Amino acid sequence: MKVIQMLTTISYGDAVGNDVLALHRVILRMGYETGIYAENIDLRLPKDTAKNVHLIPPLKEDDVIIYHLSTGTRLNYELENYPGRKVIVYHNITPPAFFEGYSSNALELGADGLRGMAYLADTAQYCLADSAFNKQQLLEAGYTCRIDVLPILIPFRDYEKKPAQKIIKAYAGDGYTNLLFTGRIAPNKRQEDVIRTFYFYKKYYNEKSRLFLVGSYAGMERYYQRLLDYIDRLELEQVYFTGHIRFEEILAYYHIADAFVCMSEHEGFCVPLIEAMYFNIPVIAYDSSAIADTLGGSGFLTATKDPLVNAGILNRILQDQDLRETMLKKQAQRLHDFRSEAVEEAFQSCLNSFLRTGVVT
Repeated sequence: MKVIQMLTTISYGDAVGNDVLALHRVILRMGYETGIYAENIDLRLPKDTAKNVHLIPPLKEDDVIIYHLSTGTRLNYELENYPGRKVIVYHNITPPAFFEGYSSNALELGADGLRGMAYLADTAQYCLADSAFNKQQLLEAGYTCRIDVLPILIPFRDYEKKPAQKIIKAYAGDGYTNLLFTGRIAPNKRQEDVIRTFYFYKKYYNEKSRLFLVGSYAGMERYYQRLLDYIDRLELEQVYFTGHIRFEEILAYYHIADAFVCMSEHEGFCVPLIEAMYFNIPVIAYDSSAIADTLGGSGFLTATKDPLVNAGILNRILQDQDLRETMLKKQAQRLHDFRSEAVEEAFQSCLNSFLRTGVVT
């Protein structure tokens, strides 16, 4: 029996790609013939990590396709034509309205992705959603099959790699408070709200502070320029955009961070929240989309975008040692829920049940 994975694009280092690779290793250990097939394959990935979808081997009706849904693609409309049982892993699709005025391509992909997601409702025989928020989206789109929530499989061992020492030497231990947000520069991430919070924190609480916005702005140059213009109007210093950087450099920014600030308005899961937990960084995050699902009662969930209020919350977290230690303890407890062994076991249980019966019990 074959259990293959299919997706439109497998990229180096992104959350969906990492999830696909982690599940691939689990499927191999389970003893099934498997493979990863994509329309687009990042050249930075090791050779033979994945093959083009045109090279999918002949499938039988009892074989299984695990289809990762995260964007617009022709595959959303072609999946039904492949033999085999279909399991959809839904990673969420960012609403296209966020990209109006910034990227016509992202807007079109998002709109097509939502249409494709609805189209697949009758094709899916079973679904796994990264979060309860994602599950609700599938239900609202008309999915009637069994849907279970399974977090992204996170490769925690990768975080044990040595961080870039140049960054640590430049920014650690000099008396400055380092605030961090990681994630691509994109309108749904609302980096401008992180900047606003930092502005009031720096003005009223701690002049010796810095903000690092770690992530690529490729394809979102208009939004990136808007952020730069906003910083200039505020006459705000010590805001650093890294652009696309190597993994060991990303690790270094986590190592120097004193707090993680997330004001995103749309996330299907938000892996950086888990990364901040892993590096024992207190998290303040705006309550939107899947953020509360991922934090699971840990971190500090703020219900407001008022930057002065959030600056005060941030200052309290950084100044109140007892509060900070309580937060970090809860974050460590929540992090335990995402340990690889637990997620792998849950995935195996769900997949084995589906393979035996065609349904999940």
